Amino acid sequence: MLAIKNATLVMRDHYIPNAVILLEDGKIADFGEARNLPIPEGCEVIDAEGLYVGPGFVDIHTHSDGKIFFPDDPVAACQHHMKHGTTTLLPAIYTGWNAEKQMEAANILRDAMENKPECANIGGFYMEGPYLNPDFGCDRTNNPWADGIFKEKYQPVIDAAGDLARVWCVAPEREGILDFILDCKAKNPNVFFAVAHSAASPQEIEALIPYGLRIGTHHTNATGDRPKYPECRGVCVDETVNYNDCIYAELICDSMGIHVDPYMLRLVRKIKGDDKIILISDAYACDGPIPPGYDGVDDINFDWEGEIAGSKMTLDISCRNMMKHTGASMVDVFKFASYNPARAVGFYDRGEIRKGLRADLVIADHWMTVKTVILEGEVVK
Repeated sequence: MLAIKNATLVMRDHYIPNAVILLEDGKIADFGEARNLPIPEGCEVIDAEGLYVGPGFVDIHTHSDGKIFFPDDPVAACQHHMKHGTTTLLPAIYTGWNAEKQMEAANILRDAMENKPECANIGGFYMEGPYLNPDFGCDRTNNPWADGIFKEKYQPVIDAAGDLARVWCVAPEREGILDFILDCKAKNPNVFFAVAHSAASPQEIEALIPYGLRIGTHHTNATGDRPKYPECRGVCVDETVNYNDCIYAELICDSMGIHVDPYMLRLVRKIKGDDKIILISDAYACDGPIPPGYDGVDDINFDWEGEIAGSKMTLDISCRNMMKHTGASMVDVFKFASYNPARAVGFYDRGEIRKGLRADLVIADHWMTVKTVILEGEVVK
């Protein structure tokens, strides 16, 4: 058994100061104020020294460690995120890759999950495509899926991803998208869907909610506008995600508020409420030059056409930026980076401090500087 003492436990809606938490067999065995929970004799003890102890981060949307894509070096990418507190992640398989590369990536990542202990934080795949709107996102000129939706082309990718595809991203406006969704569900009935890289109407998006659409991919990024009249703003993806309470909003929260302006972050938080916000890293690997006007930017990437291409962040940094931009508390950001994403993709055994759940924990200071990481009851940092 492992005991953590002198902890400030971060619960879903409150703190427990001067607390003890007991871990056994990879699970949370018990927790509470120190005066009510004596530490059993023979326990290994970690002194948290008053720091915050919260659930491990769950990054449902990340491509890389900021330098190299997951399939190219799963161990390096997994360990980079693990050291920053991410105990569960979904590596993204991206629309910019052709079918052969997507299948190869799925096989490499599946092997890493099964045979490499250093990759124990992989929880499945985030399928960012293939059928997105080719007018949106980075590296648009090389999109190999822009010609149309054809079963003979996509079915091998669905088969390769199998039940490890926890999320399939789609552009609802693409002709034939429902056939693709039904085939995804036939392979994995528990899969969820996200609206991504899209200029869909509210009606097109809402028509897919009964099939499991419940996430807005990198909210307010790579989304279109559908103005009905020249004088007015259109109603499109962002508005639909904001309006529908059942849809989670992913947010890329970089230090300078480039992906999402700080005012927009506060607005989305006001509209969606704290139960429907998910922080993602969307860490990507792209070495395009920093375009004019982006002086001082060091935590996001650009492609060779000057488009934003994801981030170089981990979720501890995202949490810190969210606190800075919105005034969110430690309780709030642990919810955005742990509980909410876990629930959004069906990880009901983690994401909060509760008896019987996986003992995935982060010990951090008040600005989310990660000191210790625990994965299934074992200290990994």
